[in-house]
Amino acid sequence: MTFLWPDMLWLLLLLPLLVGAYVWILRRRKKTALRYANLPLIRQALGKGPGWRRHVPPALLLLAVGVLVLAVARPAAVVTLPSSRSTVILAIDTSGSMRATDMSPSRIAAAQEAAKAFITSQPMDVEIGIVAFAASAVLMQAPTLDRELLTAAVDGFDLRRGTAVGAGVITALSTIFPDRSFEIEGYDPRDQLGMRSGGVTPQTGRSLDNAEPEPQPAEHVPVEPGSYQNAVIILLTDGATTTGPDPLAAGKLAADHGVRIYTVGFGSTGGEVVDFGGRFMRAMLDAPTLQAIAATTEGEYFEAQSAEALSEVYGTLATRLIEEKKLTEIAFLFAGLGALLTLAAAGLSMLWLGRIA
Repeated sequence: MTFLWPDMLWLLLLLPLLVGAYVWILRRRKKTALRYANLPLIRQALGKGPGWRRHVPPALLLLAVGVLVLAVARPAAVVTLPSSRSTVILAIDTSGSMRATDMSPSRIAAAQEAAKAFITSQPMDVEIGIVAFAASAVLMQAPTLDRELLTAAVDGFDLRRGTAVGAGVITALSTIFPDRSFEIEGYDPRDQLGMRSGGVTPQTGRSLDNAEPEPQPAEHVPVEPGSYQNAVIILLTDGATTTGPDPLAAGKLAADHGVRIYTVGFGSTGGEVVDFGGRFMRAMLDAPTLQAIAATTEGEYFEAQSAEALSEVYGTLATRLIEEKKLTEIAFLFAGLGALLTLAAAGLSMLWLGRIA
């Protein structure tokens, strides 16, 4: 637990002063009582006093003051809450190396089955988008709640040459923020999304050849990495970048927009020789780059060297995205406890002493 206003904890120094004031009041009352000449006669007339019970209400009141001081300091703790996330983008490697059969029946088939299981495990109010990337990235399915469309998009993967991890990240970002430009190193995802001149707008289907140029968006002000709570990206690849924009620069763009990227390294770091159209290639996992992307965006890196391990990774991600841990202010709990202690002190004082004292 931590405190958002820790300077207010200095108010706890008032508690010893209150204890001292209470002890002083008790001694003053005792001195006043000793002024009577026949003290045993007075005690007999008053009957048996409240004894130890007279100290319980002040003790509860003192405890209430301490708890309320803690509430003023705004305590906060990391708690598990239902996720407020509304969009998940699956960016999946569809390069030729995914044809490898070191995982039954193949890497791409294992990735497809794991992705479809992940889709069905998400709450029905979470939109999911599908991005496939090889030498370039393509938005296979815009974020939607329709699980049948998502399944069809995953089943429609077409393996191609090249691996552009950076393009996959940027296309996923452009899907989350369609009104922003993510052009980097000459790569503009709008070319793939049909949002540049000569294409069509996804919303209206109208040609943009004769359209008026869109106003340039204001320069983006970077936000804290991982602070964007409405969407995340899950990126899976079995190889290293061979073309396209720098994946680390793409990860930095995601971090500047607060989007977390959970990276999944699929396959072994030793690599696998794959025959792709008569051309042999060795697919070697670039774990350091994936780890760096995840760290930069406040995401997490996972590694799966089998189909079963990949299913476990997606299962972990499914649970993690449904429930997330957040630093949450819990001052209301302390304020409520302080109020209950105050009421208890007042109630016991009235019950035992006949007054609030």
